[in-house]
Amino acid sequence: MTHDEVSGQGPLPRNVADEYLDAFTQLDPITGRFLGAPESMEGLPDYSPDGHEVLADLARRTLRRLAVAEQTPNSEVSRERHCARLLRERLTADLALHESGEKLRNATNFRSPVRAVMESFMMAPPRTQGDWESVVERLTAVPAALRGYRTALAEGLSRGLPGQPAQLEELLTQLQTWIGQNGSWFQAHVEEGPPILRAHLDQAAQVATTALLELRDWLRDSYAPAIVNASDVIGRDRYVHMARFFTGANIDVDEAYAYGWSEFHRLLDEMREQSQQILPEAETPWDALGWADEHGEAVFGAEQTRRWLQQLMDTTIEELDGIHFELPEQIRRVESEIAPGGTAPYYTPPSADFERPGRTWLPVMGRTRFPVHSLVSTWYHEGVPGHHLQMAQLVYTAAHHSRYQTTLGKISANSEGWALYAERLMDELGFLSDPARRLSYLNAQMLRSMRVIIDIGIHLELPIPSDSPIHPGKRWTPSLAQSFLASHSGLSQGFVKNEIRRYQGMPGQAIGYKLGERSWLAGREAAKQRHGSQFELRRWHMAALAQPPLGLDDLTAELSQL
Repeated sequence: MTHDEVSGQGPLPRNVADEYLDAFTQLDPITGRFLGAPESMEGLPDYSPDGHEVLADLARRTLRRLAVAEQTPNSEVSRERHCARLLRERLTADLALHESGEKLRNATNFRSPVRAVMESFMMAPPRTQGDWESVVERLTAVPAALRGYRTALAEGLSRGLPGQPAQLEELLTQLQTWIGQNGSWFQAHVEEGPPILRAHLDQAAQVATTALLELRDWLRDSYAPAIVNASDVIGRDRYVHMARFFTGANIDVDEAYAYGWSEFHRLLDEMREQSQQILPEAETPWDALGWADEHGEAVFGAEQTRRWLQQLMDTTIEELDGIHFELPEQIRRVESEIAPGGTAPYYTPPSADFERPGRTWLPVMGRTRFPVHSLVSTWYHEGVPGHHLQMAQLVYTAAHHSRYQTTLGKISANSEGWALYAERLMDELGFLSDPARRLSYLNAQMLRSMRVIIDIGIHLELPIPSDSPIHPGKRWTPSLAQSFLASHSGLSQGFVKNEIRRYQGMPGQAIGYKLGERSWLAGREAAKQRHGSQFELRRWHMAALAQPPLGLDDLTAELSQL
């Protein structure tokens, strides 16, 4: 029982949310491990149809409890109302995926249980003997987890719910990489284990590797032939379910598609004009960006670049704090680091006590020269005033929110929308006056606009408008999308190919950046109209950052009232 139930007042929405979080992490130890729950170090989830149904039952029970909690006195306090709205939206979105059978056809490389299992071993390196003992237990649990996943896919086939052939091919390729030619990923993972556990680690790694082999063989020999004639296009109904999961909104896909095109044309005009300030003879904006890559301002060396980025964030804080934001001292500290791997910059939030600060991470990938123009708006996005201000502020105000809101309840489109809004804000405030830096910012906006167009276009096979600069009148296919993105981004063919695969593997995720930014901008504009001459951007920013996560259907309405 919660304190409120003992006192006779009944649970509040935050009590219901946190009890759901605790129950969920018991059933999904990978999520529990990601959130730092000590009891989640050893197990793996049940990915079978029965396991899915247990989670669905938990969601249904929680929704019933939430309905009761909303009748409790004080449940209308704004923080309780926010928590209730988020919990209901998230649970109903997940139940919609479950009830449509989406989890029985999840044969993808990007979001499958196989990837979740593998990433559970990559979250944090084992350091103590106890950590390695937990690794043994988790390795031993791999066969059951993968058998459950296989059972779910087989159930999907029996219900006429096949996966996507192209995504299955990607998954098989990734499985082969993990299996390896001269030893598996699991076997390499345990090499650094303590000698006292050597035999146990080697045996457990072999058990887990055998499970990967058995799953690969079944997917290749039984599942792939069964779905060979299935479509890689998911269609409108499935897309709407998936988009809601990532955005917290019931997307009007036709309106969003049209919005993506309107932003594409607006940005293309701006980019063409901006590129003339860099290279007047440039035929395209990407020619000008290529020239800036080769001849523009650059920083040399990974460590020097790390220091340059640190100075950029420190200076940005000094110039924004007290004018456009009011930052607590803990949030003024953010660190620039070199990433241990990966291909794209990212951000990690601070620890609850701020002993570990928020950090931005730069992948080096063997480079020694870093063009400045491509770093600035990216660090406004990842660092200040982007992800760092929002996520660190959420940590700072955590006592005012449920644990669910600050962990499991986060919504991609909300946070990515804020980070894209942060880039635009810095342009509005005049921080991107350098032509090359501003062109890079516009190019980043262009990529997010094309994500809306392509992600919706390929999954619904929509027609390409007559005013498109490429392929007018045709219907979207992955190959057309790859051509379109390559000719309007300056990205390498390899990067473009991976982008399209990502859209195919996670329908509805890529649209969240641009649609999220639009929600933040609409909320700010509505608040401006509401307050008139009394509107103060600094006050609105801090009130907005004090908001816990909300889906896009609720976000604009809440922001407009600040």
